[in-house]
Amino acid sequence: MSARVTGPFASAGREVVIAEALRTPIGKSHPEKGWFRDIHPNALLAACYQDLVTRTGIDPAVVEDLIIGCTAPFGEQSRNIGRNAWLQAGFPAEVPATTLDRRCGSAQTAVNFAAALVSSGVHDIVIAGGVEHMGHVPMNSPAKISELYGDPWPAALRERYDFVSQGESAELIAERWDISRAEMDEFAVRSHALATEAVAAGRFAAEMVKMELDGEIRAGDQTVRPGTSLETLGKLKTVFRPENGRITAGTSSPICDSAAAVLLCTREAAERYGLRVRARIADQTTVGVDPIIMLTGPIPATHKLLGRNDLTVADIDLFEVNEAFSSVVLAWQRELKPDMDRVNVNGGAIALGHAVGATGARLIATILAEMERRDSRLGVVTMCCGGGLGTGTLIERTD
Repeated sequence: MSARVTGPFASAGREVVIAEALRTPIGKSHPEKGWFRDIHPNALLAACYQDLVTRTGIDPAVVEDLIIGCTAPFGEQSRNIGRNAWLQAGFPAEVPATTLDRRCGSAQTAVNFAAALVSSGVHDIVIAGGVEHMGHVPMNSPAKISELYGDPWPAALRERYDFVSQGESAELIAERWDISRAEMDEFAVRSHALATEAVAAGRFAAEMVKMELDGEIRAGDQTVRPGTSLETLGKLKTVFRPENGRITAGTSSPICDSAAAVLLCTREAAERYGLRVRARIADQTTVGVDPIIMLTGPIPATHKLLGRNDLTVADIDLFEVNEAFSSVVLAWQRELKPDMDRVNVNGGAIALGHAVGATGARLIATILAEMERRDSRLGVVTMCCGGGLGTGTLIERTD
């Protein structure tokens, strides 16, 4: 492999390596058919913690902090779920934890924050990740909480911004970049086809925490629909604009339940504890964008990562751009002009699902496994986030 990335993050602090990255299967958020309908979200995250320990052989007592993302820290996910899941897993109470919310970018932010803690010298070994059980804690939970305790968008803020739903934001993106419904349907078909192929080839096995559910070992994802066609998607009604809309359920990511975790440390700590060095965090970023057309963050986030490290789109072997909606990735494609054979090569959230607080770490586990399979050097993970944010991580495999 060629010379290492030497941008500001890579050169300013200690080297941060990824020793392991994994995630649970992704289940539908369905009260009767969802794989995790009877599973507490603590158990999802605890399964990731336990598998990290089993795979790496690390003593959980040497982990110095847990940074966990969750976008709806209410009810079952409240009171610091990152900590609760660790205790439920039976691991040492001396290991601290925190749970953070950066909307859909929560788990990726958790990984980025953990990398910063290791790079700065605060810690040597940190577990980061995320969890979201959207079946038990629905997306509209904040609205219900607001009825009791107040609106997060009071009149003074609403005077500045006429807030809309993420679905409406996806429609606005389709309008601004002139993305047709047909293009978005085609992209959704691509996502399901690539995911179906990846499942059949066993490409998710390396990142998957196998879980016994309903008497079966689940090592796949529940929302992938083999045989999804343009004809099928063409029959769906638009969901956010009944008239003159373009976004359907088929071009939106399904609501799901899942958890994911990443073990980060210094190279020295990896050597000390006999951990495999799978890759390193070469850079990270977060950006803010218009909170109305709020899902455009991957565009400036990608530009910023590339610019800071003197890289071009052609230098990146693989991209994972979260498929919150087809229009999000297609607008990113319009601006970055990548080779799409390097983008979401095993499908994305439209097929696999988007358990919002977990997806960022899931994407890192997915891209890392694929980079190893292809012997790739550089990968970029980027996500749009509610409220007008974008997250990005540059991953590098080195000799």
